[in-house]
Amino acid sequence: MPLNLPDGLPAIEILQKEKIFVMDVSHANAQDIRPLKIAILNLMPLKITTETDLVRLLSNSPLQIDVTFMKLHTYTPKNTPVAHLDQFYEDFETMREKKYDGMIITGAPIEEMEFEEVLYWEEMKSILDWSRTHVTSTMFICWAAQAALYHFYGIPKYPLEKKMFGVFEVDNLLPLHPMLRGFDDVFFAPHSRHTDVRKEDIVKHKDLDILAESRDAGVHMVAGRGGRELFITGHAEYSRMTLDAEYKRDADKGLPIEIPRNYYRDDDPQQMPVVRWRGHGNLMYTNWLNYFVYQKTSYNLELIS
Repeated sequence: MPLNLPDGLPAIEILQKEKIFVMDVSHANAQDIRPLKIAILNLMPLKITTETDLVRLLSNSPLQIDVTFMKLHTYTPKNTPVAHLDQFYEDFETMREKKYDGMIITGAPIEEMEFEEVLYWEEMKSILDWSRTHVTSTMFICWAAQAALYHFYGIPKYPLEKKMFGVFEVDNLLPLHPMLRGFDDVFFAPHSRHTDVRKEDIVKHKDLDILAESRDAGVHMVAGRGGRELFITGHAEYSRMTLDAEYKRDADKGLPIEIPRNYYRDDDPQQMPVVRWRGHGNLMYTNWLNYFVYQKTSYNLELIS
Protein backbone atom coordinates (compact mmCIF):
# COMPACT_ATOMS: atom_id res chain seq x y z
CA MET A 1 0.00 0.00 0.00
CA PRO A 2 1.12 3.61 -0.37
CA LEU A 3 2.03 4.52 3.22
CA ASN A 4 3.03 8.15 3.45
CA LEU A 5 5.67 8.86 6.09
CA PRO A 6 7.81 11.87 6.94
CA ASP A 7 10.92 12.07 4.76
CA GLY A 8 13.89 10.52 6.55
CA LEU A 9 11.94 8.55 9.17
CA PRO A 10 14.17 5.61 10.25
CA ALA A 11 11.29 3.16 9.80
CA ILE A 12 11.34 3.76 6.03
CA GLU A 13 14.75 2.17 5.50
CA ILE A 14 13.98 -0.71 7.89
CA LEU A 15 10.71 -1.59 6.18
CA GLN A 16 12.10 -1.23 2.67
CA LYS A 17 14.62 -3.93 3.59
CA GLU A 18 11.62 -6.10 4.52
CA LYS A 19 10.18 -5.47 1.01
CA ILE A 20 7.35 -3.36 2.44
CA PHE A 21 6.31 -0.49 0.19
CA VAL A 22 6.32 2.90 1.86
CA MET A 23 6.09 6.30 0.29
CA ASP A 24 7.66 9.46 1.56
CA VAL A 25 5.79 12.77 1.52
CA SER A 26 7.42 14.11 -1.64
CA HIS A 27 6.30 11.05 -3.64
CA ALA A 28 2.81 10.95 -2.14
CA ASN A 29 2.11 14.55 -3.04
CA ALA A 30 2.31 13.60 -6.71
CA GLN A 31 -0.74 11.33 -6.36
CA ASP A 32 -4.25 12.73 -6.64
CA ILE A 33 -5.78 10.64 -3.83
CA ARG A 34 -7.51 11.58 -0.58
CA PRO A 35 -5.43 9.47 1.85
CA LEU A 36 -6.63 8.41 5.27
CA LYS A 37 -5.21 10.62 7.99
CA ILE A 38 -3.94 8.55 10.92
CA ALA A 39 -2.48 10.10 14.08
CA ILE A 40 -0.25 8.02 16.35
CA LEU A 41 0.43 9.08 19.93
CA ASN A 42 3.56 7.07 20.68
CA LEU A 43 4.09 6.82 24.45
CA MET A 44 6.56 3.93 24.36
CA PRO A 45 10.15 4.67 25.45
CA LEU A 46 11.76 3.04 22.38
CA LYS A 47 9.94 5.24 19.91
CA ILE A 48 11.75 4.26 16.73
CA THR A 49 11.02 0.57 17.42
CA THR A 50 7.34 1.29 18.04
CA GLU A 51 7.10 3.52 14.97
CA THR A 52 8.45 0.68 12.85
CA ASP A 53 6.20 -1.95 14.41
CA LEU A 54 3.03 0.07 13.85
CA VAL A 55 3.91 1.22 10.35
CA ARG A 56 4.65 -2.40 9.43
CA LEU A 57 1.08 -3.38 10.35
CA LEU A 58 -0.54 -0.37 8.72
CA SER A 59 1.26 -1.23 5.49
CA ASN A 60 -0.96 -4.24 4.76
CA SER A 61 -3.95 -2.25 3.55
CA PRO A 62 -4.51 -1.18 -0.08
CA LEU A 63 -5.51 2.27 1.22
CA GLN A 64 -3.18 5.24 1.06
CA ILE A 65 -2.43 6.51 4.56
CA ASP A 66 -0.82 9.68 5.86
CA VAL A 67 0.75 9.05 9.26
CA THR A 68 1.30 11.87 11.75
CA PHE A 69 3.21 11.07 14.92
CA MET A 70 1.95 13.07 17.89
CA LYS A 71 4.02 14.12 20.89
CA LEU A 72 2.88 15.46 24.23
CA HIS A 73 3.16 19.17 24.90
CA THR A 74 3.66 18.89 28.66
CA TYR A 75 6.18 16.03 28.83
CA THR A 76 9.48 15.36 27.08
CA PRO A 77 10.53 11.68 26.97
CA LYS A 78 14.03 10.80 28.14
CA ASN A 79 14.83 7.87 25.85
CA THR A 80 14.43 9.52 22.45
CA PRO A 81 16.66 12.26 21.00
CA VAL A 82 14.93 15.62 20.98
CA ALA A 83 16.07 16.07 17.37
CA HIS A 84 14.08 12.97 16.36
CA LEU A 85 10.95 14.25 18.07
CA ASP A 86 11.36 17.70 16.57
CA GLN A 87 11.82 16.32 13.05
CA PHE A 88 9.17 13.59 12.94
CA TYR A 89 6.58 14.45 15.61
CA GLU A 90 3.93 17.13 15.85
CA ASP A 91 2.95 18.71 19.16
CA PHE A 92 -0.60 18.00 20.34
CA GLU A 93 -1.19 21.73 20.74
CA THR A 94 -0.62 22.26 17.01
CA MET A 95 -2.98 19.37 16.17
CA ARG A 96 -5.97 20.42 18.29
CA GLU A 97 -7.87 22.02 15.43
CA LYS A 98 -7.19 19.21 12.97
CA LYS A 99 -9.31 16.11 12.41
CA TYR A 100 -8.24 12.57 11.62
CA ASP A 101 -9.80 9.45 10.18
CA GLY A 102 -8.10 7.22 12.73
CA MET A 103 -5.82 7.34 15.74
CA ILE A 104 -3.62 4.90 17.64
CA ILE A 105 -2.52 5.55 21.22
CA THR A 106 0.19 3.18 22.39
CA GLY A 107 0.94 1.68 25.75
CA ALA A 108 3.49 3.04 28.20
CA PRO A 109 5.53 1.27 30.91
CA ILE A 110 3.76 3.14 33.72
CA GLU A 111 0.82 0.86 34.47
CA GLU A 112 1.89 0.35 38.10
CA MET A 113 1.35 4.05 38.78
CA GLU A 114 -2.07 5.43 39.60
CA PHE A 115 -3.40 7.32 36.60
CA GLU A 116 -3.45 10.58 38.54
CA GLU A 117 0.25 10.15 39.39
CA VAL A 118 1.31 10.10 35.73
CA LEU A 119 3.08 13.36 34.94
CA TYR A 120 1.12 13.92 31.74
CA TRP A 121 -2.26 12.64 32.96
CA GLU A 122 -4.02 16.00 32.55
CA GLU A 123 -2.86 16.27 28.95
CA MET A 124 -3.72 12.62 28.37
CA LYS A 125 -7.28 13.29 29.48
CA SER A 126 -7.46 16.22 27.07
CA ILE A 127 -6.24 14.02 24.21
CA LEU A 128 -8.78 11.32 25.08
CA ASP A 129 -11.62 13.84 25.06
CA TRP A 130 -10.29 15.39 21.85
CA SER A 131 -10.23 11.99 20.13
CA ARG A 132 -13.99 11.65 20.59
CA THR A 133 -14.71 14.81 18.62
CA HIS A 134 -11.81 14.90 16.16
CA VAL A 135 -11.23 11.25 15.17
CA THR A 136 -13.50 8.73 13.45
CA SER A 137 -12.07 5.67 15.23
CA THR A 138 -9.34 5.33 17.86
CA MET A 139 -7.40 2.23 18.87
CA PHE A 140 -6.01 2.16 22.40
CA ILE A 141 -3.20 -0.29 23.18
CA CYS A 142 -2.32 -1.81 26.59
CA TRP A 143 -1.87 1.05 29.12
CA ALA A 144 -3.73 3.42 26.81
CA ALA A 145 -6.67 0.98 26.75
CA GLN A 146 -6.72 0.91 30.54
CA ALA A 147 -6.41 4.70 30.71
CA ALA A 148 -9.27 5.25 28.25
CA LEU A 149 -11.56 2.73 29.97
CA TYR A 150 -10.86 4.48 33.27
CA HIS A 151 -11.34 8.00 31.92
CA PHE A 152 -14.46 7.33 29.84
CA TYR A 153 -16.17 4.65 31.94
CA GLY A 154 -14.58 4.72 35.39
CA ILE A 155 -13.29 1.16 34.94
CA PRO A 156 -10.33 0.58 37.30
CA LYS A 157 -7.16 -1.38 36.72
CA TYR A 158 -5.95 -3.97 39.20
CA PRO A 159 -2.38 -4.98 40.06
CA LEU A 160 -1.38 -8.51 39.11
CA GLU A 161 0.53 -10.80 41.46
CA LYS A 162 3.12 -11.26 38.74
CA LYS A 163 3.66 -9.76 35.31
CA MET A 164 1.41 -11.02 32.51
CA PHE A 165 4.23 -11.87 30.15
CA GLY A 166 4.25 -14.02 27.05
CA VAL A 167 2.10 -15.10 24.12
CA PHE A 168 -1.37 -16.27 25.07
CA GLU A 169 -4.28 -18.06 23.42
CA VAL A 170 -7.25 -15.75 22.87
CA ASP A 171 -10.84 -16.88 22.23
CA ASN A 172 -12.81 -15.18 19.47
CA LEU A 173 -16.11 -14.41 21.21
CA LEU A 174 -17.92 -12.56 18.40
CA PRO A 175 -16.73 -14.01 15.07
CA LEU A 176 -19.32 -12.01 13.10
CA HIS A 177 -18.04 -8.69 14.43
CA PRO A 178 -16.13 -6.79 11.70
CA MET A 179 -13.00 -6.47 13.87
CA LEU A 180 -12.79 -10.26 14.03
CA ARG A 181 -13.76 -11.01 10.45
CA GLY A 182 -11.44 -13.73 9.16
CA PHE A 183 -10.10 -14.57 12.63
CA ASP A 184 -9.78 -18.17 13.78
CA ASP A 185 -11.78 -19.37 16.78
CA VAL A 186 -8.58 -19.20 18.82
CA PHE A 187 -5.63 -16.93 18.05
CA PHE A 188 -2.46 -15.79 19.81
CA ALA A 189 -1.42 -12.39 21.14
CA PRO A 190 1.58 -11.10 23.11
CA HIS A 191 0.93 -9.51 26.52
CA SER A 192 3.36 -7.62 28.72
CA ARG A 193 1.81 -5.80 31.69
CA HIS A 194 1.59 -5.61 35.47
CA THR A 195 -2.08 -4.62 35.72
CA ASP A 196 -5.41 -5.87 34.45
CA VAL A 197 -8.98 -4.79 33.74
CA ARG A 198 -11.77 -7.15 34.73
CA LYS A 199 -14.64 -8.52 32.71
CA GLU A 200 -17.18 -7.92 35.48
CA ASP A 201 -16.45 -4.18 35.36
CA ILE A 202 -16.71 -3.96 31.58
CA VAL A 203 -20.01 -5.84 31.18
CA LYS A 204 -21.74 -3.24 33.36
CA HIS A 205 -21.53 -0.83 30.42
CA LYS A 206 -24.02 -1.55 27.64
CA ASP A 207 -22.06 0.35 25.00
CA LEU A 208 -18.97 -1.84 25.51
CA ASP A 209 -18.66 -5.23 23.80
CA ILE A 210 -16.00 -7.76 24.74
CA LEU A 211 -14.85 -9.20 21.41
CA ALA A 212 -12.03 -11.48 22.52
CA GLU A 213 -10.85 -12.93 25.81
CA SER A 214 -8.00 -15.12 27.00
CA ARG A 215 -8.44 -17.75 29.69
CA ASP A 216 -4.99 -16.84 31.00
CA ALA A 217 -4.55 -13.17 30.08
CA GLY A 218 -8.14 -11.98 30.59
CA VAL A 219 -10.03 -9.50 28.44
CA HIS A 220 -8.13 -8.88 25.21
CA MET A 221 -10.30 -6.78 22.87
CA VAL A 222 -13.22 -4.46 23.62
CA ALA A 223 -15.25 -2.30 21.23
CA GLY A 224 -16.97 0.88 22.32
CA ARG A 225 -19.31 3.36 20.67
CA GLY A 226 -20.00 1.02 17.76
CA GLY A 227 -16.33 0.59 16.95
CA ARG A 228 -15.33 4.22 17.22
CA GLU A 229 -13.16 3.05 20.11
CA LEU A 230 -11.18 -0.21 20.23
CA PHE A 231 -9.42 -1.23 23.42
CA ILE A 232 -6.63 -3.81 23.00
CA THR A 233 -4.91 -5.05 26.16
CA GLY A 234 -2.18 -6.97 24.30
CA HIS A 235 0.47 -6.10 21.73
CA ALA A 236 -0.31 -7.39 18.25
CA GLU A 237 2.26 -4.89 16.96
CA TYR A 238 5.21 -6.54 18.70
CA SER A 239 7.95 -7.87 16.45
CA ARG A 240 9.64 -11.23 16.98
CA MET A 241 12.32 -10.06 19.43
CA THR A 242 10.40 -7.51 21.52
CA LEU A 243 9.52 -9.81 24.43
CA ASP A 244 13.04 -11.25 24.27
CA ALA A 245 14.51 -7.77 24.71
CA GLU A 246 12.19 -7.06 27.65
CA TYR A 247 13.05 -10.37 29.30
CA LYS A 248 16.82 -9.92 28.95
CA ARG A 249 16.64 -6.28 30.08
CA ASP A 250 14.87 -7.18 33.32
CA ALA A 251 17.00 -10.28 33.90
CA ASP A 252 20.18 -8.25 33.47
CA LYS A 253 18.88 -5.78 36.07
CA GLY A 254 18.19 -8.59 38.51
CA LEU A 255 14.46 -7.87 38.49
CA PRO A 256 11.96 -10.65 39.20
CA ILE A 257 10.99 -11.80 35.72
CA GLU A 258 9.81 -15.17 34.43
CA ILE A 259 10.51 -16.58 30.98
CA PRO A 260 7.76 -15.28 28.66
CA ARG A 261 5.16 -18.01 28.24
CA ASN A 262 4.62 -19.79 24.90
CA TYR A 263 7.31 -17.66 23.28
CA TYR A 264 10.66 -19.40 22.91
CA ARG A 265 10.79 -22.75 21.18
CA ASP A 266 10.59 -25.39 23.93
CA ASP A 267 10.45 -22.48 26.43
CA ASP A 268 14.22 -22.22 26.11
CA PRO A 269 15.55 -18.61 26.07
CA GLN A 270 18.60 -19.84 24.18
CA GLN A 271 16.37 -20.65 21.20
CA MET A 272 14.64 -18.28 18.80
CA PRO A 273 11.12 -17.07 19.63
CA VAL A 274 8.28 -18.57 17.60
CA VAL A 275 5.96 -15.94 16.10
CA ARG A 276 2.35 -17.11 16.52
CA TRP A 277 0.58 -13.76 16.33
CA ARG A 278 1.71 -12.12 13.09
CA GLY A 279 -1.20 -13.19 10.86
CA HIS A 280 -3.94 -12.14 13.25
CA GLY A 281 -2.07 -8.97 14.15
CA ASN A 282 -2.02 -7.93 10.51
CA LEU A 283 -5.68 -8.86 10.10
CA MET A 284 -6.70 -6.86 13.16
CA TYR A 285 -5.19 -3.66 11.80
CA THR A 286 -6.51 -4.29 8.29
CA ASN A 287 -10.03 -4.86 9.65
CA TRP A 288 -9.83 -1.72 11.76
CA LEU A 289 -8.69 0.41 8.84
CA ASN A 290 -11.30 -1.04 6.49
CA TYR A 291 -14.43 -1.39 8.61
CA PHE A 292 -14.03 1.34 11.23
CA VAL A 293 -11.90 3.99 9.56
CA TYR A 294 -12.31 3.88 5.77
CA GLN A 295 -15.97 2.79 5.72
CA LYS A 296 -17.06 5.06 8.58
CA THR A 297 -15.18 8.29 7.99
CA SER A 298 -16.30 11.27 5.95
CA TYR A 299 -14.57 12.35 2.76
CA ASN A 300 -14.66 15.84 4.24
CA LEU A 301 -12.55 15.66 7.39
CA GLU A 302 -14.29 18.69 8.83
CA LEU A 303 -17.52 16.68 9.13
CA ILE A 304 -15.95 14.30 11.67
CA SER A 305 -17.51 14.87 15.09
